[in-house]
Amino acid sequence: MVLEKAPSWQQALKTEFEQPYMQKLQQYLGAEKDLGKTIYPHSSNWFHALETTPLDKVKIVILGQDPYHQPNQAHGLCFSVLPAIKTPPSLANIYKELHTDLGIKPAKHGYLESWAEQGVLLLNAVLTVEDSRANAHQGKGWEKFTDKVIATVNEQCNHVVFMLWGSYAQKKGAMINTSRHLVLKAPHPSPLSSYRGFFGCKHFSQANNYLKMHNKQSVDWQLPIDVSGYRS
Repeated sequence: MVLEKAPSWQQALKTEFEQPYMQKLQQYLGAEKDLGKTIYPHSSNWFHALETTPLDKVKIVILGQDPYHQPNQAHGLCFSVLPAIKTPPSLANIYKELHTDLGIKPAKHGYLESWAEQGVLLLNAVLTVEDSRANAHQGKGWEKFTDKVIATVNEQCNHVVFMLWGSYAQKKGAMINTSRHLVLKAPHPSPLSSYRGFFGCKHFSQANNYLKMHNKQSVDWQLPIDVSGYRS
């Protein structure tokens, strides 16, 4: 496992790949593949979030938990699915809040690549999953790696907005320096919890206002209508 396509992250995280836990994780994933198990996303997209959003370009961090575990969904960005795949329920609720908050019409797809390209780090806590088995790769080492990713942003970047949706993300983001960054908390956008305070949280407008206040370009949350030219 290397970050050849993400040089800024490779520089910051290179010693992490030498750690015993990462070597054990790599051995585990290799053994799972040898057993004929299907792993999502494809290995070429395990680090897609880092490849698409360089460390020095990070403006916003959105934390997810686990990749989608059905075929052709996951491609390495949390909450995002590949073009032509039905928008998952949590993302549909994110679109609803975007419309309420900023008047942005919901996209007809769930492909969030343009957000990542603008500096929104769409990071799952666990970067792989087994086909049809949610959370199958929890506790295998990915959490420690993504903790290091978050710590790196916390230490090396300034004035980043962290959107922590749900208790899992909030616990994972507990180390963030709130005097240096903006931490926004809300319930998870899942249909099970979105009505407990995710709807109406106005995180997207708050994030853009914070970025402008610190002389950073705000994020255009309006997704492209045509994503046929995008491929990750």
